[in-house]
Amino acid sequence: MDDENTAQSRPPALPQNRPPRMPLSDPDAFALQVGSDGVGQDDRTSGMLVHLLAILTGWIGVLIIWLVKKDQSRFVDFHGREALNFMISFFLYAVGLMALAMVVGVLTLGLGMIVIFPVFIILGIGQLVLEIMACMAANRGEWYRYPLTIRFIPD
Repeated sequence: MDDENTAQSRPPALPQNRPPRMPLSDPDAFALQVGSDGVGQDDRTSGMLVHLLAILTGWIGVLIIWLVKKDQSRFVDFHGREALNFMISFFLYAVGLMALAMVVGVLTLGLGMIVIFPVFIILGIGQLVLEIMACMAANRGEWYRYPLTIRFIPD
């Protein structure tokens, strides 16, 4: 009878596939692995890669990463949609600026291009700066939204 009472008071055995516990002496170990907001390092890296590929390869690299990872991670899905929406929006802004440049160029016999050409440079620099900011924010695990972006691909 004592053997039955002893067997009933023992805790059940732990499953063999249980992940190891984080040591209490290192409370930041979980934050380093997952991040303070629950976004994992792989997701942060993929989110950063989306914005970095926007700078290096244009929309094709962003589209490939987004299509591969969008069902695996909500974070990467968000950043992929943001990057694609931003690139489509800025493409439309550039086309509109080119149309304006053609009209101004014709009306002013080319002198208006002195004003329009620096705007093209400012637009390109602004796009680069915003993509770098988004890249850094994704690496920190933040949900970054580009300004001046039309949401063609909805949430």
